[in-house]
Amino acid sequence: MADIVRRGRLQTLPFPLRSGKLLAALTAASALLLATPGAALAANNSNSSSSKSANAKTSGTKAAKAGGSRASAKEARGAKAGSGASKMQLQAKGKRSAVAADNAGATRPARKTARTAAPLQEASGAEARLIGVYELFGRGKTREALAKAQTLVRDHPNFQLAQLVYGDLLAAQVPPSNAMPDTAGIARLRGNPAMVELHEESRRRLQALRERPPAGTVPSQFLTLSTRSRFAIAVDASRSRLYLFENSDKGLKLVADYYISVGKSGTDKAVEGDARTPLGVYYITSSLDPRSLKDFYGAGALPINYPNPYDVRRGKTGSGIWLHGTPPQQFARAPLASDGCVVMANPDLKQLLRKVQIGATPVVTARSLQWISQPQAEKETKKFADSITAWKDARASGNEAQLKKFYLPDFQRASRKPVDADGVLRDELTYAQGKRVQIKDTSYLHWRDTEDTMVATFGEVFEGEKNGRTRRQYWLRQGGEWKLFHEEILG
Repeated sequence: MADIVRRGRLQTLPFPLRSGKLLAALTAASALLLATPGAALAANNSNSSSSKSANAKTSGTKAAKAGGSRASAKEARGAKAGSGASKMQLQAKGKRSAVAADNAGATRPARKTARTAAPLQEASGAEARLIGVYELFGRGKTREALAKAQTLVRDHPNFQLAQLVYGDLLAAQVPPSNAMPDTAGIARLRGNPAMVELHEESRRRLQALRERPPAGTVPSQFLTLSTRSRFAIAVDASRSRLYLFENSDKGLKLVADYYISVGKSGTDKAVEGDARTPLGVYYITSSLDPRSLKDFYGAGALPINYPNPYDVRRGKTGSGIWLHGTPPQQFARAPLASDGCVVMANPDLKQLLRKVQIGATPVVTARSLQWISQPQAEKETKKFADSITAWKDARASGNEAQLKKFYLPDFQRASRKPVDADGVLRDELTYAQGKRVQIKDTSYLHWRDTEDTMVATFGEVFEGEKNGRTRRQYWLRQGGEWKLFHEEILG
């Protein structure tokens, strides 16, 4: 049997599939959502207007020209085989994909959690509609599911996973007496790399929509966030999911989450060219105008500051890590598909482009997010805030020996000419001695792997003055005490 998928193009199956297995597979897949009451319904109704996307106003054309050409060009070259999601013939849709649904339905149910799960806040229009198709089928409304699937693939002909589901529903219409199973052909289909990727995409989408974050929790990295940062982003690579939070004086609120792809080799980037997505705490540094980019990057690109000072301290290398879209002919990429970037469907990225703030939107990329309650976050914040207060008081006292205890010997302040710890001590004592200072607009982002680090961003204004400095400091816990190893003066 000829390959069913070549370079992303689905071919016509030379055999019909037995609809009994197909129906059981789709029912099992639907059960994943139905096990969480209301989740699929919320997904289906939450954002009916999300497919109406305005062109995002982006900046950073100079950055695109200077750094964009080297950022992910190799990724564009390497994605040729996976970027050709095609417009498929109806016959192919109807006969070639029951096995993918069969595999998707075999997903193991997740462990139950005692805490109430947060409902789905928002999904891409296409994803929400796909989940709605699953739910309709699970409720036995086959004709309605087929109609919904038909309009979905009409509106998004490049959405391969939707094409698979539509094909399964069409195949379900074939009377069993007309079906001639081809066991060897099905086995080859299961082993086809592109079909395996689509199965994994389906599994991860369903897992993320079924296993919702507990209500009232935030990722453990977000201890506190200044209201100057209106949004925050957290990526869970294990679920192929990006979570978007809106920030207010009431704290962080999960407002949307999206399917994403990460590096071909997984996560924990260490060196240039390892095809891994970095893990850590970062910030959006610019927004690249899609008109300055190749079509490969889709609706635009949001570079992050990898390698950050903590990465540099550990000898990590590489550059050009972006959040970006997909080529026009491709709706989504496989879960592990990029050379290190985080890749989103273009409709999803357009929503993100309208909300991020350059230099102020944090991006956490984690292998698997850990969720904590607001009281837990406040408790961790208090512990670290005491160190910031002690540093501030030592500086104001003019005691150089006391102030020096807060700095590691290899401390550096970022500037055109790096400044070492001794130079910074002299500057700080001159700058702050004898003055009363107010620290405001604080953001504390906690990162813990083999070491314990904190990224602190805050403003400071001295009594009697209208303007002051905005700092971003990187702290490392050593021997139970927090020590500074890097600082940036942002303004």
